[in-house]
Amino acid sequence: MSRSIQMKKQKLLLSICLLLLGNFIFAQSSATINEYIEKFKETAVEEMLRTGVPASITLAQGIHETSAGQSMLVLKSNNHFGIKCKSTWTGESVKHDDDAPGECFRKYNDPIDSYKDHSDFLKTGSRYAFLFNLDPMDYEGWAAGLKQAGYATNPKYPQILIKLIKDYNLQDYTLVALGKKKMPEAELWAGTKNTGPKEAIVSGPNVTVNKTVTYPQGVFKINETSVVFVQKGTSFLSIAEDHDISLHRLFDFNDLSTQEATSADQLIYLQRKRKNGATESHTVAAGETIYDIAQSEGIRLESLLKYNFLSATSQPEVGQTLYLKNEAPGMPKIITALFKKPEMVEEKDTRIAEAKQPESPVKNDFLFHVVSAKETMYSIAKRYAVTVSDLLKWNNMDTTDLRTGQELRINKSSTNATN
Repeated sequence: MSRSIQMKKQKLLLSICLLLLGNFIFAQSSATINEYIEKFKETAVEEMLRTGVPASITLAQGIHETSAGQSMLVLKSNNHFGIKCKSTWTGESVKHDDDAPGECFRKYNDPIDSYKDHSDFLKTGSRYAFLFNLDPMDYEGWAAGLKQAGYATNPKYPQILIKLIKDYNLQDYTLVALGKKKMPEAELWAGTKNTGPKEAIVSGPNVTVNKTVTYPQGVFKINETSVVFVQKGTSFLSIAEDHDISLHRLFDFNDLSTQEATSADQLIYLQRKRKNGATESHTVAAGETIYDIAQSEGIRLESLLKYNFLSATSQPEVGQTLYLKNEAPGMPKIITALFKKPEMVEEKDTRIAEAKQPESPVKNDFLFHVVSAKETMYSIAKRYAVTVSDLLKWNNMDTTDLRTGQELRINKSSTNATN
């Protein structure tokens, strides 16, 4: 056997060994990363609720900056985010070689202190202010923005964070903070990678019903739309003035009628909500109304109703799936249709004024018709073989003017048509 053939075989054998070793190291790394996530996921969620820094970004940075808790810097300083001393730091410090030998890094008594300092570092730093105008679900924008603002010198920093978020399903912890998922169980997630999120039950995202979700203070974003969370009794005029928005537009953005103050702790949008949700669907939780879901998902009420073949007074059963981007394959199961109290109806579109269920049940002798574009009172009367005057009487109306999405009551005993 020639010398060259022997050398080729040796190189091939070495390559196979390196490949096997690499796979082994990677498997160990994945397990270590999952252990790190389990250890700090709740802290990341709590910090998102406190400051608005996406939990996915916090965890990805922590994993990368510490080599999943194994780096020399984190072992001697509890510094999980590689934050240097800077001139404002008055706490303990350690020396560590980074961009230059013996640089000064912040030292913490507890890793939780490092997580809090990281959140405050971003929240109060003027160069990072633009990040908080992004949707917290936009982890790619956050990753690129951190590099743009100078958080790291590595040109591949955004790609590293994005890959970690995708590979280890870190976006799910942002969803937890937004109230759209329950915290994943450790046994479901440990050791998993690149398999997609596990099925999770959506918890009730409206805090006025379930009291389980805390939103960030100040302006943040849901579905790329600016929103604030306000307490019960907050003046709508004060909200409008604080954010330089006309009162009329504020009510319009939130599918509300004119009123003085909020009737519950609730989300108030400062921009018009989007026609599509950020996710494909929403699972109805106990106590949620259609209005609650439209607000928690940042989707226009009229779009939510249209996609799911619902009226504003319909109440889907708990556990039903509502579609947020496309038409549902069919109408969800409904508990019952409900009358709207007159004070809950605004004089445009299908807006309802309060995030709670109307009280009076539909009588058996009435059915409902939702007005579609270009329909007139005359065409609807003709469809149901009733008179225009009957329609006006049944709906307490003194004009034949209609709005798209408006709901009309029709006496079943007076019509031979079906809805």
